[in-house]
Amino acid sequence: MPDSSEIVVPSPGITRLPVQKIAGSSLQATNDPIAIEDPLEIRIQYGPAGRRQEQSLSVTMRTPGNDEELALGWLYTEGIVQTAAKDVLTRSTPNTITILLPEGPTPDLSRTQRHSYTSSSCGVCGKTSLDSLRADIPKTADTELTIPATLLYPLPNLLRESQDIFDATGGLHAAGLFDHQGRLMALREDIGRHNALDKLIGHAAQQQWLPASQTILLLSGRACFELIQKAAMAGIKMVVAVGPPSSLAVKQAEDTGITLVGFLRQQRFNIYSGAHRIHV
Repeated sequence: MPDSSEIVVPSPGITRLPVQKIAGSSLQATNDPIAIEDPLEIRIQYGPAGRRQEQSLSVTMRTPGNDEELALGWLYTEGIVQTAAKDVLTRSTPNTITILLPEGPTPDLSRTQRHSYTSSSCGVCGKTSLDSLRADIPKTADTELTIPATLLYPLPNLLRESQDIFDATGGLHAAGLFDHQGRLMALREDIGRHNALDKLIGHAAQQQWLPASQTILLLSGRACFELIQKAAMAGIKMVVAVGPPSSLAVKQAEDTGITLVGFLRQQRFNIYSGAHRIHV
């Protein structure tokens, strides 16, 4: 009987599938770990006592694991959940999670009008209007967070070293939250960039870290508009990406007072907005 300390619990986000590996003129048939992509339906139950209603809001393609955080983070960045996470209950079945909002008025669901399917690569592809893309970002006081440029250099390696599913499968997006001293507070992985960040923000909500104005958000890939919008909704004032930003991401960072850094690699990076928070 194996020692209990040696038992590895399989990740819910990984499966093993047959593959044929070619190297030169040799062929090997084996099984490889593959990141799972599965649908998750996000539902909410809301309303006053005696007149509760339930509604499906989104179906997103995600990597299973931390589904409650994913749903909570998505609802938080959509402006639907603004209460303390400890007051929010959940009910889940395979590939469906329902957030049970506290009894009270009907929440504003106008910004969540998506088509019934959201791909793992894009979280705003299903939005029905451009107006709904620009959520009402809550006003937060400007943070005194300032850091030396050298604090950012080791962050990508710290994130990468903690990516368990990436280690097994070879490819997955990650979002990590660091404190002002460069210590990793939490990270989440997912096949979708926006899902990884929703999971992270959902976790931060559960830990009562929001608004996270004294933290640094690190993205393992590029910075797009929606990720900056989600960061702004969470009160994050510094977003750092290993890849490049989009033009709309830069504009959103400027509009919401976020310091945006891109191309963080090999002890180099570009600052696209909010340079006053980084000193060389």
